[in-house]
Amino acid sequence: MKEDLYNRDFVCWTQETAKRLRAEARIGEADIQHLAEEIEDMGKRDRRAAFHRAAVLVAHLLKWKYQPQKRSTSGSATIRLQRTRLERILADSPSLRGSVEETWTAIYQNGITQAEAETGLDVPEDCQFTFAEALRPEFLP
Repeated sequence: MKEDLYNRDFVCWTQETAKRLRAEARIGEADIQHLAEEIEDMGKRDRRAAFHRAAVLVAHLLKWKYQPQKRSTSGSATIRLQRTRLERILADSPSLRGSVEETWTAIYQNGITQAEAETGLDVPEDCQFTFAEALRPEFLP
């Protein structure tokens, strides 16, 4: 069962394993608290990577939408690449999909900040597309 969770959802496995280690810690045994923290941090690393990829995807989709004169095959390739990388992370840890969806507004705002910094554009603050739309291979705003 534990092996299955490890293979199905790495981030979920890290969180569950850290909880179990803490619950079963005994004085005089291995440094369970630090071991549990390190395992938990492994999951946090993947969570940060998913959030980063999603924000980069948003930035490139916004640049696509608000700079039609600069659209290119390179731009659409970058969007595809970000989708692929994000989908890989989500495939390894399906529980992250819910985390990204729950924090989509904050991730979207990070994407706006990145797009504005790179282009000087003034992008509207409201979400122009959903997380599900952003992941659709054919979607370009």
